[in-house]
Amino acid sequence: MLDMRLVIIGGGILGTAHALAAIGRGHEVVHLEREVEARGATVRNFGLVWVSGRSANELDLTLKSRQLWEEIGGKVPGVGFRPAGSITLVRTENELAVAEAAVRDADAARGFELLDADRVREVNPALRGKFLAGLHCSTDAAVESRQALPALRRYLEASGRYSFFGGTEARTITGSTVVDDRGRRHEGDLVLFCPGAAHSGLTRELVGDIPVRRVRLQMMQTAPLGEPLTTAIADGDSFRYYPNFAGPELDRLNAEEAQPFTAAQHKMQLLAVQRLHGGLTIGDTHEYDEPFNFDVDEAPYEHLVGVMEELLGRKLPPVVRRWAGVYSQSIDPGTIVTRAQASENVWVITGPGGRGMTLGPAIGAETADLLNL
Repeated sequence: MLDMRLVIIGGGILGTAHALAAIGRGHEVVHLEREVEARGATVRNFGLVWVSGRSANELDLTLKSRQLWEEIGGKVPGVGFRPAGSITLVRTENELAVAEAAVRDADAARGFELLDADRVREVNPALRGKFLAGLHCSTDAAVESRQALPALRRYLEASGRYSFFGGTEARTITGSTVVDDRGRRHEGDLVLFCPGAAHSGLTRELVGDIPVRRVRLQMMQTAPLGEPLTTAIADGDSFRYYPNFAGPELDRLNAEEAQPFTAAQHKMQLLAVQRLHGGLTIGDTHEYDEPFNFDVDEAPYEHLVGVMEELLGRKLPPVVRRWAGVYSQSIDPGTIVTRAQASENVWVITGPGGRGMTLGPAIGAETADLLNL
């Protein structure tokens, strides 16, 4: 298309990724975010670009997104992109069988390799604890979730075709004109609304009830570890939650090895990634039934600390932050993202679930292709 003016509502990773795709195709973007800075799932996640657990039907899009993140990291160093890879540590024979099956059946593009315990410690010397082996995924990566969005906006502003309005809530959309809560009119040729987990309000007015749900999680961050954690890490419980690991080996794991009570109750896995400042972001839990609690439970944190210390073989530094977050997930597990057309020039885009940071750049590019931008 000829150069267009897009109004993008929502300053999280999806909204920002769509702005990045539009600017990259020569268009102009007006970007609205109801908070001064985005405060939703984007800045409360691990910052992982997670290839290892994605299902086969997501793999191509995930690898494209991984490539885009690497390109973005080269142009925008402030996002903190690093191709660190990951190791999923297994502690039982049944978990080992799942890891072996994953390597045997994997597409080579995933970069899977099964490492024995000694080799795990060579790749990631901070792991001095108890485990049998580790499933290494060389394609996994990380970005700094709390600094990525401001860095991307600075990059977009340098184009001269991008304007960001923080602390600005979209109230109405008529045609392709957005009126905000100060009565200002933002006119464009196309409106892309990326509401995150805000499924009511303007979202419902535009497209009614769409097939998405909200998921709540709890996470925490430690003080600096004092040594490099050279890869992201996961525990064997992550096999239970990522679709790539489905199969008879996982069925046997689930049948023969129950999760500890706290892990099962909170639908937990351990994921951990080291931030650039040296602290560890560790999580997480999954809660699906609303209304969600407004407080955080201590038991999951105690469980995560125990597992992490067992894998590290040392005490964790003090936990300095704990938080909860809510993200939007498409109900159909085969749907990567929900795009709902509200009118000729207005689209609502949400629902990537815990894949938003991983897939954001590719989803933005895919939307641009679908709309012929």
